[in-house]
Amino acid sequence: MIKQGFISDPTITFSPSRPLSRVSLSPPPPSASPSKSPTLFEMMSEEQSRESRHSDVARRKLQDQVARVLADAPFRDPAWGEFGDVKLTVASRDGFKVSMDVHRRVLVEQSRFFAEKLRRDGAVSHSVEICDCDDVEIYVETVVLMYCEDLRKRLMGEEVSKVLGLLKVSAAIMFDAGIISCLEFLEAVPWSEDEEEKVVSHLGQLQLHDSVAEVLQRVSAEPSTSTRPDDIFLRLLTGILQAKDDKARREMKTLISRLLRDEAPDNSDRHDVSKDTLYHLCHRCLSSLVLCLSEATCTDESIRDRGAIMSEIAREADNMQWIVNILIDKKMGEDFVKLWADQKELAVLHSKIPTMYRHEISKITAQLCIAIGRGHLLVPKDTRFSLLSTWLEALYEDFAWMRRACRSVDKKLVEDGLSQTILTLPLPQQQAILLTWFDRFLNKGDDCPNIQRAFEVWWRRAFIRQYVSEHDNSQLQITVCDYPN
Repeated sequence: MIKQGFISDPTITFSPSRPLSRVSLSPPPPSASPSKSPTLFEMMSEEQSRESRHSDVARRKLQDQVARVLADAPFRDPAWGEFGDVKLTVASRDGFKVSMDVHRRVLVEQSRFFAEKLRRDGAVSHSVEICDCDDVEIYVETVVLMYCEDLRKRLMGEEVSKVLGLLKVSAAIMFDAGIISCLEFLEAVPWSEDEEEKVVSHLGQLQLHDSVAEVLQRVSAEPSTSTRPDDIFLRLLTGILQAKDDKARREMKTLISRLLRDEAPDNSDRHDVSKDTLYHLCHRCLSSLVLCLSEATCTDESIRDRGAIMSEIAREADNMQWIVNILIDKKMGEDFVKLWADQKELAVLHSKIPTMYRHEISKITAQLCIAIGRGHLLVPKDTRFSLLSTWLEALYEDFAWMRRACRSVDKKLVEDGLSQTILTLPLPQQQAILLTWFDRFLNKGDDCPNIQRAFEVWWRRAFIRQYVSEHDNSQLQITVCDYPN
């Protein structure tokens, strides 16, 4: 609100409505027997006292800051050779006021708002009061900026939050030079993540339209000129899979995985890697694995260095594990379970190379069993059984190497995932798998996954809690129904 003889304009209000005033409570009558605990009134009085002290400290700090700004204000410099003909008073919501004797011609030249309000000619002294300011110091500094010849130099070294405040006031009083200088500053300086949120929010609220386009170019792009997000994801993921430096490849895998898991503030605005891109990379890794294993099993002496082939097998298996993790995180992994279960050729080739080079491939099966056991992959029972039919033997063979050579492999996690996966199958299939495991475990011990828990559950289902179907013709005459929870 502006107060002047001929001015009454509410458009300069910068803040929401005034806060409600405090309610003053009268103390209760004195009690006959004083209590050791503080009364409600005493507690409320102490709280009000603390708030009052805090308010006094804040006001003194504000007074000191404003005093420093005014000490160097150009309109107080005698070099101007004339006294200000406009008394400009800026007041905050709590009643704090600052008065400045400024020059009408400067206000009129720099601000279209003041040019409209102070359009009368003649040697008339004006008194203008601007009420309910959010930040008196920022408003005073904006007035000081009107007197500066080099606004860019004046703003240099300031904090982003302060310049946003100056921009807000400049926009409110239509101080065009101030607006341009603030936008140039914001376009040129780096932002922290918190500052970025504030910049985008403030510029959106001020609605400066085309003036902010250059500032926001670092966080947005025109749809017609931007590359499709999925093309970028494909390029990044492919680059990681083909990286030559193993350390850099591991670091970037960790980084990209974390970024892909990060939640956007509004999921509807999020660009995410597509299922097609991830499965395209899966097929590429599978083709490479088949080729590498074929070369490794070839007896041709002219074949390239066998050690390099084995290293490439481990690398491609590790790449596949990473993509599978992303698929599981994105709840897109169901189709991969069937794809992996169908890799009969790869499973045959796998059995023909030394365990020390192939155990990374079995970690993919372990990944899938863990996800199925946790309910993160929902696939039909035929697909689950096909997965174990194709890869369970390989997992058994490689388990000892997996738990000894790979720090990242949690033995108990793999055993629990495998147990849960087996127990999701129809009872006759559980029986076939667990009886085979029983014989193997007795001969291999710790070199075989310990899935006694699954064996125990199957035993109870088969021999203790029998739910026999009327049409069950199995030799053991046990249930084919799933065990109820």
